[in-house]
Amino acid sequence: MKLVQFEWLVRVYYEDTDCARVVYYANYLKFLERARTEWLRSLGWSQDQMLKELHLIFVVAGVEIKYRKPARLDDQLTIKCRTLNVGKASIVFEQEIWRKDELLISAQVKCGCLDSDTYRPKLMPEALAEKFHQK
Repeated sequence: MKLVQFEWLVRVYYEDTDCARVVYYANYLKFLERARTEWLRSLGWSQDQMLKELHLIFVVAGVEIKYRKPARLDDQLTIKCRTLNVGKASIVFEQEIWRKDELLISAQVKCGCLDSDTYRPKLMPEALAEKFHQK
């Protein structure tokens, strides 16, 4: 099966930056999170729906990030996501942040599926896992 890629656009606002109008380093993690959330939504699954109906939540278990170049106020960025590995109760994403043809950030993010009541690992719905792949 072929891995699917998702892209999401974001504009850098003043609130995202430090006093030099450069994106504050922790805010890149917010951009990555929002892109994963929008990807999930584009697949027909909202985090609120999963919580209420399935008692399922995704949590970040680990992040490896490489800061290459800074983003600045008013930049339009493209956040790219693709799955590296889809397990039974976890997903590893490869994500990048681009400004036009410049790679600014690259990251690997491991997310686990947990039962929202017990916070113990829970199997991802098969229908969702299948959507992270393209036949």
